[in-house]
Amino acid sequence: MFIGRERELAALNKLYRSNRFEFAVIYGRRRVGKTALINQFIRDKNAIYFMGVESNAKQNLENLSKSILEYRTGTETESSFLSFQAALEYVFRLSEKERLILAIDEYPYVARSSKSLASTFQMLIDKYKDNSKLMLILCGSSMSYMEDRVLAYKAPLYGRRTAQMKMVPFDFEETCRYFQHFSDEDKALIYGMVGGTPQYLLQMNDELSVEENIKNTYLNPTSALFEEPENLLKQEVREPALYNAIITAIATGSTRLSEIASKVGEDTNVCSMYVKNLISLGIIQKETPYGETASRKAVYSIEDNLFRFWYRFVPENSSVIARGAADVAYKRIEPFLSDYMGKVFEEICKQYLWKLLLAGKCPVMFSSLGRWWGNDPIEKCQAEIDILAEQDKATALFGECKWTNERVDLNVLETLVKRSNLFPYKTKHFYLFAKSGFTRGCIGRAKEMGNVTLVNYGDLLQI
Repeated sequence: MFIGRERELAALNKLYRSNRFEFAVIYGRRRVGKTALINQFIRDKNAIYFMGVESNAKQNLENLSKSILEYRTGTETESSFLSFQAALEYVFRLSEKERLILAIDEYPYVARSSKSLASTFQMLIDKYKDNSKLMLILCGSSMSYMEDRVLAYKAPLYGRRTAQMKMVPFDFEETCRYFQHFSDEDKALIYGMVGGTPQYLLQMNDELSVEENIKNTYLNPTSALFEEPENLLKQEVREPALYNAIITAIATGSTRLSEIASKVGEDTNVCSMYVKNLISLGIIQKETPYGETASRKAVYSIEDNLFRFWYRFVPENSSVIARGAADVAYKRIEPFLSDYMGKVFEEICKQYLWKLLLAGKCPVMFSSLGRWWGNDPIEKCQAEIDILAEQDKATALFGECKWTNERVDLNVLETLVKRSNLFPYKTKHFYLFAKSGFTRGCIGRAKEMGNVTLVNYGDLLQI
């Protein structure tokens, strides 16, 4: 079942229709759906698809040769080209007569086994691009390799590509398309558990309850997801132990760089480098109060929901899980799920506001949005605003998100209005988001003010 990726498919099809040489680079973390996208794109086109393997140059050349010759003859063959240059030049010559796609998946495996491959591509592209109808796709899961050895200025292929796509997980709306039988609330919980990574979503069964899905995956030592975060780190980084310690520190409440460094017992400068790599992988994120850039106020949190859920609940229950006591482990997790979902709900609400903006339905034309926290000099305490988005120096949007079973009362609106007064904006619009609706008092006051939008959770699924 192929879902979503309409924008990526449209971009690839636009390149294909140009009928001239095109070179697209597709990269992104493992499990995000790169291979599925390529297969969906080439399914009705003349295409040679080849997936590199983590082996030597000889095996990769033999596999590439088979893919090329099978396309040309329609039958499997044991013949092989003498070199990558000979194989690729054959494809370039074919493409002088017909529109042809050559998609090399897991390109880093092939390039690492043949050090001259990138230079060979460079030479052939420069030689044939003016007369070629080839659409070349290089795809890779090693983020650092694709960015440093394919896209970077010093890379041999720099300046040859005509497009690049960094694939990221689905947003909440796209994730919901996977599931027909989950309730609306359960869809949010599932998104909070695994995020929008397609391969992880496929591990969820919408014929079962959220509780059963948690037990079958995170609390089951034999499941595909049980060791996924640790396995992913081992594939992406050289020193997974320290990365694991940093993520654990953040998951357990160490949000500032100095706190993280102290928790893992490393120098701040060392941790800073590792944290930067985790950010580039999309596992953690760095936040500063909206509108501020001071690094001393920066905090770090886990961005990927699979990692957030796993590091929040699995390690502390690992002994219980190892004994097969999934029921006991779930009972220890369940009381904290609502609190855990608070940050997830904030992200869902932010995505909703972006969709409103792009649909031309948002009263504030912002260019970015984020969370704000800081000192309230009037109340003499720390204050926080879930969502703040500025249109200009005079106009802004303020939002509050509540994932609770109680209806949101008037005091939540009043607190948000009071905190908005810490800012000098003349025109303000307020958004309240609620899992369980609003009290009459809150609804009445919102109508009186005229600049308040109340959004029930169910409404988030409608745009």
